[in-house]
Amino acid sequence: MTGLISAKTVIVKLALTVATLSVGASTGREGPTVQVAASIMGYAHRLMAIPLRASVFIAGGAAGVAAAFNTPLAGVAFAIEELAAAYEQRMTLLVMTAVLIAGMVSLGLSGDYVYFGVMRQTLNVRETLVAAPVAGILGGLAGALFSRSVIATGRSQLALVAWLRARPALFAGGLGAVVAIIGVGSGLTWGTGYGAARGIITGGDVPHWYGAAKFVTTLATAVSGMPGGIFAPSLSVGAGIGDMLLSIFPTYPPGAIVLLGMVAYFTGVVRAPLTAVIIISETTASRGLMMPLVASALIADFVAQAVSKERLYHVLSQGFLSSKPIPVSINVNQPIVSTGVETEPPPKCD
Repeated sequence: MTGLISAKTVIVKLALTVATLSVGASTGREGPTVQVAASIMGYAHRLMAIPLRASVFIAGGAAGVAAAFNTPLAGVAFAIEELAAAYEQRMTLLVMTAVLIAGMVSLGLSGDYVYFGVMRQTLNVRETLVAAPVAGILGGLAGALFSRSVIATGRSQLALVAWLRARPALFAGGLGAVVAIIGVGSGLTWGTGYGAARGIITGGDVPHWYGAAKFVTTLATAVSGMPGGIFAPSLSVGAGIGDMLLSIFPTYPPGAIVLLGMVAYFTGVVRAPLTAVIIISETTASRGLMMPLVASALIADFVAQAVSKERLYHVLSQGFLSSKPIPVSINVNQPIVSTGVETEPPPKCD
């Protein structure tokens, strides 16, 4: 097994993620879950003397997403859009089986639950035509800004940034201080941001500046090199953006507007609109909002592509693929795209 998916790596990553969340860093648990699930799939195949292929690790990553949010369809969509640049037909059964098993185990351990709670609000056609483009543009811009900031931090040749990158402990410590100061001052930006996001969706009293504060702490955590994922914090930032949109659409169903902000921002960061729509619809049981969510996600993806040509995960993965890694020293759960032991060519990155 290669270093990225070895037992030692995933155990240490899992322990560090728990520690990271324990100290209040703005990160999520789903990133390491993807890596751990991919590693388990790999070791299971080796134990059963089954040839390892890239599809094995893609299926494991999909199962990790499905288990993290109790969203089986989102796991499949993530495999199609992000983990595999080209989705091969022969991979279908493996991915579906892995996601099904992960979903059954998750239900057995945690019960049947909706991650953010059930949200039944909907938008009519007129409201959708007005709100979806606005949410898509603003959310896509904000998500692309996050993505570009993460990439730029790893590549910047500015003297100060280069000096700090050469001193990772000092760099991480300074960013940790930023997270701590904002967390203590706001009392809301710690961890995944699940509580605040759910409060915004359900109409709780969360300050309008929450989205901006969570954006900063998530960016600081991501570029510091601390282990963890960006899915959950991105959903939380998106909820904050949706809350800001409520001032533009005060008479519209508030929960529905918040979800448009969530799907748009998440799409802007990850550039996977199908995954974003399915995650939001599954974590809120908001199937009546499917078309508005799709509209916002597609617009956000178009806007994000115009602002940032490069996709975040694909750029970060290049550091593990090239013979001379590009200077991107950020650890935000890069997808497994190559194992060194597969019997079929690994999927190509864009």
